[in-house]
Amino acid sequence: MTDSFSDLGAADPTTEPFWQACAEHRLTVQRCTACGNSQLYPRPFCLACESDALGWVEASGGGIIYSLTTVRLPVIDELKPPYYLALVDLDEGPRLLTNIVSDKASIGDRVGVEWRARDGLPPLPVFRTT
Repeated sequence: MTDSFSDLGAADPTTEPFWQACAEHRLTVQRCTACGNSQLYPRPFCLACESDALGWVEASGGGIIYSLTTVRLPVIDELKPPYYLALVDLDEGPRLLTNIVSDKASIGDRVGVEWRARDGLPPLPVFRTT
C-alpha cells in the first residue's frame, strides 16, 4: 500500500483523511469546530453553518439501520447477490450508505462496523447487526 491513497484514485484532498483512517480500521467523521455538527461524506465546508473549520473525530462504529433493501442483481464482482444495502444512522449523527454483512437485518437493528478488504485500496466500512 502506498502512503497516499490519492495515488490510487481512492481519495482527493477532502476525503484522504477518511481513507487514511479506514486503512487503520478506524471509522471517522468530520466535525465542525464552529458549531459542532458532524457530517459524512467529507466536504470542504460544514453543511450546518458553512464554516470551513472542520476536523476529524473517530466514530464509535455503531449505528442503527434507517433504511434497508436487498440487492438481487449483480453489480460488482465483489458483492454476490443477494446482499443488503442500507442507510445507517451513525451514533455520531451522520447517515452512511453501506453494506450490511449479516444474514438477517431489519430497519431499526443496531449495527457495528467491520471492514471489507480491497486489493490495493483502503478497506471499506461495512456493518453487521449486533
